[in-house]
Formats: sequence, C-alpha cells, structure tokens
Amino acid sequence: MITVASLAPCLGGALAVGGVAVVASRRRELMVRWCAWALGVPLVTGAFWLGSAGAAAVAAVVAVIGVLEFGGLLRLARADRAVLAAAVLGVVATAWLAPGEVFRALAAGALAVAAVPLLAGDAEHGLRRLGAGLLGLAWLSVLAALVPLGAVGLALFVAVSIADIVAYFTGQRLGGPRLSPLSPAKRWSGTLAGAAAGLGVLAALSALSWPMAVAVAVGGPAGDLLESMVKRGVRAKDAGGWIPGSGGLLDRIDSLLVALAVLLVLS
Repeated sequence: MITVASLAPCLGGALAVGGVAVVASRRRELMVRWCAWALGVPLVTGAFWLGSAGAAAVAAVVAVIGVLEFGGLLRLARADRAVLAAAVLGVVATAWLAPGEVFRALAAGALAVAAVPLLAGDAEHGLRRLGAGLLGLAWLSVLAALVPLGAVGLALFVAVSIADIVAYFTGQRLGGPRLSPLSPAKRWSGTLAGAAAGLGVLAALSALSWPMAVAVAVGGPAGDLLESMVKRGVRAKDAGGWIPGSGGLLDRIDSLLVALAVLLVLS
C-alpha cells in the first residue's frame, strides 16, 4: 500500500535529480521553476503526512487561491468570488468531516452560486455569472478528492506533473501534429511521451492501476486543454503571475484537476 512515508524519499530523490539537470542546463527559467518546486513539494508532502486533516488543509488553501485566480480570469464580482470560495470550501470540509454528504454539499453550493446573480436581478450578465460560477464549482471542488485519496492523490500529482514536463520538452524537440487548436504549442509527440513518463512514475511509486493510468494519460492533457480554453476565451496568457516562472497556481494544477475527476469516475 502506498503511503506518504514511502513517497517522501522518491520525491526528495526526484527533486535532487531535477536540480542537477537544471544546473547542467544553465537555463535561468528552469532554475527559477525548480526553486519553486523545492519550496512547495516539502510543504505539501509534510501536510499530507498529517493525514486527512493535512490533506484537507492543502485542498482548502489551493481551492481559495484557485477561486481567486479563476474569478480574476473571468472578471467575476467580489460577491460571486466569495460565494464560490465558500461553496468549494464547504465541499472540501464535507469530504473531511462527513464524506457521505459530499453530493449534498455540492448541490447546496450550486444553489448558493446561482442565488448571487438571481438575487442581484442581473438580467444583462446573470447567465454569464451563473455559468462561470457553476464551472468554477465543478472544476475546483474536485480538490476535495485529495482528502480521501491521501498518498494516492499525492502520487497522482507527481505523475501528472512529470508527464507535463516531459510532454513540454519532448513536444518542442520532436514537433509533429498539434494536439489541439486550444493549445497550438502542444504536440501529440509530447503528449504520448508525457503519458509514458507518467505511467512510469506511477509504476515506480507502486501506484499503477488502470484508473490511475487513464487519469494521467487522458485526464492530465484534458485538464491542460480545459484551462487553455478558459484563458483563450478571456485572452489571458496565465491565470496569475505570483509563482516564479510558472504563472499562477491554476497553471500548475490544471492537469491534476481533471485527472482527479477521471480517477473519481473510474474508481
């Protein structure tokens, strides 16, 4: 059975190897990204080591930041962002304290999100606000799955992240047909290479199963394309700019979000 304790040495080793590779590349952009990873990975791993409470705390923090970035992208009003954040936090808290009531929490959150433009009587932008709010709820509430998944969710995040990195560099090197008009820089060659790398990581972490494999190989790229669609719709390059060399938090977890959704459906 996979545990956080068994993952910790693997994560430390991966960071060390990545650091050596980054130094050898002499690329400042990669060095900045590696420093962000070197800070974030130990914090997240330490939180997951605390069990469901730590996983819930990570999910809650990520959810709030995700809502702020999502709301900024779609230019949602403060009231919409506040209610959406409360709804997503409610789902996360329910997954921790009352797992059997998660679907009820989702339904309550959807009603709360819909109530904001309805009570405001917004005939001009109400439909857009409702659609954006429900998309944000469905997209970000999946973070609640990290609470019951625990170490498995952490392994999924590692595999998806490695797959993203390999896909990026392999696609640049090999070229070939584009994956989708939503993201012209991404290639099928990189996606396939990334999927293979992600499955290799799952195998190395003793976390390989067919639902996990589909989540990494299909859910990961789909999540990246979903965020690309949102950003293209609002003509934005990144969801944020506070993570050095990486944009915003949504830019780092977009693949994980849909991968988690796929894993939930298949498990």
